[in-house]
Amino acid sequence: MIQFGGGGKSVPQTGRTSRSEGVKPNGGVFLRAIVVELEPGDREYPFSVPTVASMRRLDTGSPVTFLAGGNGTGKSTVLEAIAHAAGSIPVHGEDERSREVMRLVGPLADRMRLQWSHKTRRGFFLRAEDFLDYKRHLLRSMGQLQDISARFHEELTGYGRRLAVGAARKEQMALTSRYGEDPDAMSHGESFLHFFQARFSGPGLYLLDEPDTALATQSVLGLLAMIKRQVEAGAQFIIATHNPVLLALQGASIISFDRTPPARVDYDELEQVALMRDFLNHPAAYLRRL
Repeated sequence: MIQFGGGGKSVPQTGRTSRSEGVKPNGGVFLRAIVVELEPGDREYPFSVPTVASMRRLDTGSPVTFLAGGNGTGKSTVLEAIAHAAGSIPVHGEDERSREVMRLVGPLADRMRLQWSHKTRRGFFLRAEDFLDYKRHLLRSMGQLQDISARFHEELTGYGRRLAVGAARKEQMALTSRYGEDPDAMSHGESFLHFFQARFSGPGLYLLDEPDTALATQSVLGLLAMIKRQVEAGAQFIIATHNPVLLALQGASIISFDRTPPARVDYDELEQVALMRDFLNHPAAYLRRL
């Protein structure tokens, strides 16, 4: 069973017995709410998305808040705008694509007023589709450090060589210790989980956009266990997803973007949950309709 542990302020429970059992969280909440103050001229994207145009406030006072909904409902757009407004650091660093995404959601971020319990810059923002870029950057860095170490060994002598080679190898060993000897040898799902294990570091605000994309069901359960441990250590998560397994974390708040405006719902009210249950109970009936 995945559940929050520890004492602290109680959070209203959502869902029923179908969700994983939970108890009171530790209360590591940094961002309490987002107030959206639109202006009359806000018509272009992302304000053309109905959920965005209707949104006035999102309550994020739980250690874990899920932004749930189908494709195109605006949940990822809103999460990106929150990351922009909060100054969250994307794990892959700044690149042209990241700047373009932030440019598109910038107008929405400018309309957001973040209500903090206490502000933090710890944590990170991750879009699932950016993980491959990050992995390529990591492999390139590990290869470059190996090349630098070899070049120092050839070009330098004496004490200077020992210092330079030692520094390069120390950085290489730090990356290996954190991400494994050969990240490229892992499956995409394995490396995704390994990344979370390496980068989750206790108190902070973690903004994750569909982190379950590359994960099998068993791995989603592993991710839930990691989130549970981080919540117990004082972390806060805001996660965009439509995965019924991930959404089953009791003690979390669920905001449905299938509603206009987005509204807090119970787990059993989610369309994704009802559809998945019905399919698993009657798969042949669904397949006959294809």
